[in-house]
Amino acid sequence: MKKILAIVLAVAMIASVAMLAGCGETKEAEATKDSQGKTVATVDDLAGATIGVQLGTTGDIFASDYEEEGSKIERFNKGADAVLALSQGKVDCVIIDSEPAKAFVAANEGLKILDEPFAVEEYAICVSKDNADLTAKINEALAALKADGTVESIINNYIGDETKGQSPYQSPADVDASNGELHMATNAFFEPYEYYEGDKVVGIDAELAQAICDKIGYKLVIDDMDFDSIITAVQSGKADFGMAGMTVTEERLESIDFTDSYTTSTQVIIVKE
Repeated sequence: MKKILAIVLAVAMIASVAMLAGCGETKEAEATKDSQGKTVATVDDLAGATIGVQLGTTGDIFASDYEEEGSKIERFNKGADAVLALSQGKVDCVIIDSEPAKAFVAANEGLKILDEPFAVEEYAICVSKDNADLTAKINEALAALKADGTVESIINNYIGDETKGQSPYQSPADVDASNGELHMATNAFFEPYEYYEGDKVVGIDAELAQAICDKIGYKLVIDDMDFDSIITAVQSGKADFGMAGMTVTEERLESIDFTDSYTTSTQVIIVKE
């Protein structure tokens, strides 16, 4: 009887060890699977992926279409936070403008930009629907600045190899700012369009806004805020216009007006190498 009981207990112990080992292997396999995420090699791979975006940006708007295809969209207040999440394996990719993407990849080892572009877009300045006069003035100034080469020079000062850093915008000595102040709402973490050098906001948008204000007789004041707050600030009158690498979309046009476009950009996908 004792022998039979011993055999039964031994079999039970072996079965328990086997079950525990099996459970351990399953959990380990699941953990490995979770940490691997999904490989994004083309735009077609975005379906079902975890996508990092900056809240309220065009990347956010475009990526939202993939939620219907099983993708999870992780939204961050800053593009840098989305890129950090990618480096930490918390998202599978990041969708963002091509120029900031280049800066992020250069600063973060182990990341790359896919060759295939995600979307092409045009940037413009947002103005309240109640301020058509300002929109008209900005458009007039933009046309003049395009015609005399100022817009191209400002962009070349930040993008490209031929003239990068060679043509910073300088306000004319006789500039007249007697019309008062114009407040520009921006999110200054979008290099090279707007970013900090010390405590000063610089970049393509900052320089172009200064050139526009010089043309129409205003002093420029730059107000840094979350990107998702820019349109609301302009609508409410807390800012006179918004300039932050903003794309004209049908959704945004429902609540805000836009000036003529001042440059074309490309949305790209950043992934781990």
